[in-house]
Amino acid sequence: MAHLEARKHISPDSGFPITLHPAFNSKINQHVPPEPVRKPQSVGKDRASYADPKKKALFAVAKSIDLTESIGTVLENVQLSQLTPQQLDELALKVTERGVVFFRDQDLTTDGQVELFQHYGILDRHPAQKDQKHVVIKGSTEDHREILSYIPWPSGDFHADTSFEINPPSYSMLRMEEHPPVGGDTAWLSQYGLYDALSDAMKKHVDGLHAVHTSRLQYDTIIDLWGSAPNRPPVDTHHPAVRTHPVTGLKALNVNMGFVAGFAELKRKESDYLMQFFEHHLHSADDHAVRWKWAVGSVAMWDNRCTLRRVIPASTVVYGEAYGRPSLERSVSFACGIAIQQLSNMKISIAYLDPSSISRAERASQEHRKDSNGVANGAADGQTNDH
Repeated sequence: MAHLEARKHISPDSGFPITLHPAFNSKINQHVPPEPVRKPQSVGKDRASYADPKKKALFAVAKSIDLTESIGTVLENVQLSQLTPQQLDELALKVTERGVVFFRDQDLTTDGQVELFQHYGILDRHPAQKDQKHVVIKGSTEDHREILSYIPWPSGDFHADTSFEINPPSYSMLRMEEHPPVGGDTAWLSQYGLYDALSDAMKKHVDGLHAVHTSRLQYDTIIDLWGSAPNRPPVDTHHPAVRTHPVTGLKALNVNMGFVAGFAELKRKESDYLMQFFEHHLHSADDHAVRWKWAVGSVAMWDNRCTLRRVIPASTVVYGEAYGRPSLERSVSFACGIAIQQLSNMKISIAYLDPSSISRAERASQEHRKDSNGVANGAADGQTNDH
């Protein structure tokens, strides 16, 4: 927190930092981003669309273990560095279905991670990312709860990577290089499950709304807290509050605490109350969550179109993905992350809602009825043949 401007302005009454308005924080108002705002891009089909639905090639070399009913799978006995293009496509399909897929004890290098992810499309670039191909996440011992008193962006809350972009990332991959033996977990939520958990009346209400995704709060925080310089100006983008996943065709909630400021169709107080509800909805969704314990060599690949994630803070020192215990020399967590710009069949690859799409729970119910009817019809045929 040494970079925070508020630390230089201490109240004589309370003894605590005084937060300056961004317009009067010279670090923020004097920064001129070197790149323009992104324009929409038209890109090709998602690689998962080319995969064998049964994933025979992938499962021929990997053992699949689901961590929860709703989200999260571990693939064992496989090295990402050895996967063929066909197996990579099937991996992408698995990720779209399960939200996040984990691997342990991987031999993947940074260059190998970049090469692997280029199979899926255009490498994304975070607004604060300087390297063209990947972002390095270094360890930190900051208390996110305390920092939130002095910055506008809830950096430790549930979010989908840069969801404010007109072309939000589809897949992301994080590979851990250094990590403490205890702490440093990351939690993911299924946005399929978050949508399923809403009442029918709330689903109808939210289906017609657009969430206002903004980078304004992160923009200020990148400069003030991180001491870095954003590459692009801040933007606001209106995405459907409920989206249709371009691969699975399922509805997913598209609201997160990290980047959504409200809803375009609602008045301010209405929007605030709905955001308050969704904050509770996300943080009480234990039945649609998975928590991953990192280790050196662990890798996670997730789909930003159907998941949210957050760091897990501890009671004294904040841990999280790439947040580790302090040491005498440095924080001991170090990770490499890469994201892919969203791919879809649409001319402009932005989030969309297909009114005819259904939820994951509805599809499961349809498949159950289909299976039940098939069993019943088979029994009836057997009885007819007996006569």
